[in-house]
Amino acid sequence: MSSPCSAMAYHHDSRRIFVGQDNGAIMEFHISEDFNKMNFVKTYPAHQNRVSAITFCLTSEWVISTGHDKCISWMCTRSGSMLGRHYFTSWASCLQYDHETRHAFVGDYSGQITLLKLEQNTCSVITTLKGHEGSITSLWWDPVQRLLFSGASDHSIIMWDIGGRKGRTLLLQGHHDKVQAICYIQLTRQLVSCSADGGIAVWNMDISREEAPQWLESDSCQKCEQPFFWNIKQMWDTKTLGLRQHHCRKCGQAVCGKCSTKRSSYPIMGFEFQVRVCDSCFESIKDEDRTSLATFHEGKHNISHMSMDISRGLMVTCGSDRIVKIWDMTPVVGCSLATGFSSR
Repeated sequence: MSSPCSAMAYHHDSRRIFVGQDNGAIMEFHISEDFNKMNFVKTYPAHQNRVSAITFCLTSEWVISTGHDKCISWMCTRSGSMLGRHYFTSWASCLQYDHETRHAFVGDYSGQITLLKLEQNTCSVITTLKGHEGSITSLWWDPVQRLLFSGASDHSIIMWDIGGRKGRTLLLQGHHDKVQAICYIQLTRQLVSCSADGGIAVWNMDISREEAPQWLESDSCQKCEQPFFWNIKQMWDTKTLGLRQHHCRKCGQAVCGKCSTKRSSYPIMGFEFQVRVCDSCFESIKDEDRTSLATFHEGKHNISHMSMDISRGLMVTCGSDRIVKIWDMTPVVGCSLATGFSSR
C-alpha cells in the first residue's frame, strides 16, 4: 500500500475488498475464489485526509466513505468517478448505510449523528441526532427493527428508534471507558459492546426499558426550594447561601446535594452503575429494580475493533496492544433462542 491503512470493507458475495488509507485514497482489490490471490482493481480519490469508514453497496455499485476531511463521499465503482460529497463541521468518524432506502448515518467528533438521504449526484440532510457528550466512536444500524445504536467517548451507548416511535431514545451506561465497537444481534435482541479498557457488555434489549428523562432547569431546588448559587435575588431575599445544582437521573428534577444524598443503579433506564437520585426516587426503587439487565466480561486487552460472526456465535477483538482474540460468545448471547447458531 502507498500509505498506512485506516479503514476496510469486505463484501463477501463478490469477494471485493476496499481499503482506506491515511492519504484519503481507497484501493479496491478482488480476491480469487480459493482466497490465495488478491488482484488490484482501482484506486478511488475519495478524500483529502484519512479515511475513517467505508461501506460498499452492490445494488447501486457505490463505495461510500467518511474521512477526516470532514466529509462523506460516494463514488461509482464502475467508472471510479466521484458522484457526490457532503461536508460536516467536524471530522466524520463512523458510518452506517441502509442499502434499501439509501439513508446514511454519519457520526462525527462533535458528538452529532447526521442522517442523510443519498441520491445519484446530491444528498439531503434529514435530521441531526444530538445526545452524546463526546465524539461518536461507533455506529450500528439494524434495518429490520430500524434501530440505530451509537457508542461514544462519553462511555455511553444510545439507542435511537428511527422507525415507528421516532425521537425515542434509550441511554445505556455500563462502561468505564470510551465505547469502541457495538453489534446488535437481531435474532436474540441483544447488544454487544466493547470499550477501550477491555470491557465487554452484553445488553438484554428484549424487554421494555424506560427512557431517561430530560434534565429540568430551575433557579432553586425543586424539592426544598433553596436557591442555587446563581440565584442572587432569592439568596438576598432569604439571606441564605446558594447551593450547587444537581439532577436526579430517575425523575430529571434539579435538586441540591442535601435532597439527593443517595446513589442507586436503575438498569431498566440503562444505569448499570450507581448514579445520583433524589431521596424520594431512591425510596421508590425496589431491590428487584436494581437487578442488572446486562452481563459484563473482562477482555483483558485494549479493544479498538470488534466483529461478530453471528451464525457461529464467534467474536473477534483486536487492539492497539497488537493482540487479536477470538471469543466463543454462545454461552452469553442466548444460544437457546438463537436457532441459527451451528456447531463449529
